[in-house]
Amino acid sequence: MSTLDRRTEPALDPIRLARLVSGAVAVDMPFTVLDVTGPGALQCLQGLVTNDLVKPGPGTVTWGALLTPKGMIESDLWALRHGDNVTLLVPHAGKEKVLEVFRRSLPPRLAKVEDRSATHHVLFLYGSGAEGALHGHPSVPSAGQVVTEGDGTHLAHPAAGAPAPFILVGTTAAIDAARVRLQSHGVAVGDQDDAEAARILAGWPALGAEIDDKTLPQEVRFDELGGVSYTKGCYLGQETVARLHFRGHPNRELRGLEWEDAAPLADDRIEGAGRDAGTVRSTLLVGGRRVGLSPIRREVATGDAVVAGGRPARVVALPFEGPRVA
Repeated sequence: MSTLDRRTEPALDPIRLARLVSGAVAVDMPFTVLDVTGPGALQCLQGLVTNDLVKPGPGTVTWGALLTPKGMIESDLWALRHGDNVTLLVPHAGKEKVLEVFRRSLPPRLAKVEDRSATHHVLFLYGSGAEGALHGHPSVPSAGQVVTEGDGTHLAHPAAGAPAPFILVGTTAAIDAARVRLQSHGVAVGDQDDAEAARILAGWPALGAEIDDKTLPQEVRFDELGGVSYTKGCYLGQETVARLHFRGHPNRELRGLEWEDAAPLADDRIEGAGRDAGTVRSTLLVGGRRVGLSPIRREVATGDAVVAGGRPARVVALPFEGPRVA
């Protein structure tokens, strides 16, 4: 079964695209919510994930990954730091691998992991109008920051470039109330097609699509997206990642693809520079055209013509620019 067979292909009409990009859309996201607490929680996680959780300080949000000892991505994740404790948002596909690493690596007396998924939900807010829609919220964080309300709800504002400008994490009741409040301020309730479309347009990799069990962080834009620290010191898989960064280059890089039309693809193969260049991983129909994401051989340059899925396409830089997909 091909990658495309395993994933849905969102289709956005111009009105829905405009709402997603320029308006405000709230989508319930299927993340596993893990609280890591204890006297050594922060330092233990610092030695496991690719990004620096300590230097940014309390009340910050970062994106990174947990790696195998050989530097391959086990799962990407969001880390919301409150004090010296951390709330992690992990894609469901990465949950078991992450928990297995924690079972092996986190001393229970220093760091305790609790799965809050049964009682907590995650809401992503998309669109440039998301901040305005938070009018009346007790406190709106700056980029890279997290604020925690009295009921324990976290509101995070990821750094520029993330698919969603804001992330809300809290109990089911708190998120339900927040959704109603946001709707009263003009926020539309979206679905997973909206979330997938925003992710693709942002050029953001996903576990199970652009990220598989043989993927290195540099192959899927972790450097460009601020998902790796090269100054914080050692962490699991760091040797491979650092060696590639300072002494080499990845053999493939995550790029965008643009097709001339929305005709169906025959398969997921990409041919470019006279060779097999990769596979189409995620696609989106928008404005009567198809765009997509793929880790492509570095010999294929941005702007090159390729055959992707049996159809003529062009390799483009990420993120996708508004006029190109309108």
